[in-house]
Amino acid sequence: MEFIKDIHRRKIETDKPAISFEFFPPKTEKGEAQLFNVALPELQKIQPDYCSVTYGAGGSTRGKTLEIVSRIQNEFKLTCMSHLTCVNATRNEINQVLIEAKDLAIKNILALRGDPPGGTGDFETTEGGFTYSKDLVEFIHSNHDFSIGVAGFPEGHIACNEGREVDWDRLKEKVESGADFVITQLFFDNDEFFRFRDYLVKKTGMNNPIIPGILPVITTRQIKKFTELCGASIPHDMMNSLNKFTKDDKAATEFGIEHAVKQCEGLLEAGVPGLHFYCLNKSYSTTQVVNALGRYR
Repeated sequence: MEFIKDIHRRKIETDKPAISFEFFPPKTEKGEAQLFNVALPELQKIQPDYCSVTYGAGGSTRGKTLEIVSRIQNEFKLTCMSHLTCVNATRNEINQVLIEAKDLAIKNILALRGDPPGGTGDFETTEGGFTYSKDLVEFIHSNHDFSIGVAGFPEGHIACNEGREVDWDRLKEKVESGADFVITQLFFDNDEFFRFRDYLVKKTGMNNPIIPGILPVITTRQIKKFTELCGASIPHDMMNSLNKFTKDDKAATEFGIEHAVKQCEGLLEAGVPGLHFYCLNKSYSTTQVVNALGRYR
């Protein structure tokens, strides 16, 4: 398994985008079978460079996350990154997770502050734990040998009331604490990403890879819920189109693929070093989008 920082370095040298996916730990045997017997085999056909597995609100899937990451690496020989959050964990507990990850040959960590249990409410620092993700990054960087990724928010973090540029400055602090690359939250307007990237590159001097996070829409109701929770916006024209498909999930999915292809083409033309797909443990939409981008690979 590779360090993801090395994967990005190699892909940048060959002028090819890194393609990656995010999964979440299934809650049922049926969900696990869907991931390992259907989604992963299909997604592996498009030769991804790496993937990641989420941690769950409140660190609720901590053990399962490491298990899934290890299984993906062993069964599919695909570099996989474990998410890790500050929620409901002391320094010592986080350190034990990192030691276990190392023992499982996991080499990559996405360091996040994380959402509170249930995904709502204010973040509360655990006594003996970390308050900010930059502190988590610094701890990992100082005490362990992982390639570290962090999250970026093109429209600003939903909990940051001081404005998005303040949030972007804090992202630069996270990178300076020891992070190797940035993966963004989902967005649907490329101009939002370009403003974000230009600020980080031109005003803060960041030169680490900034990877756009892409979510092909599957249903209208689902994307409305997701964007409400994370604070991302849906462009007016896109929302008008999606509202036509409120009762037609198949049409919404096909529209989502078409939009994602155009979005990714625009990002790749603008020189992004990779694309990270939120595939929701399914393969169809992401496979269709990546296959349509063949000339860029």
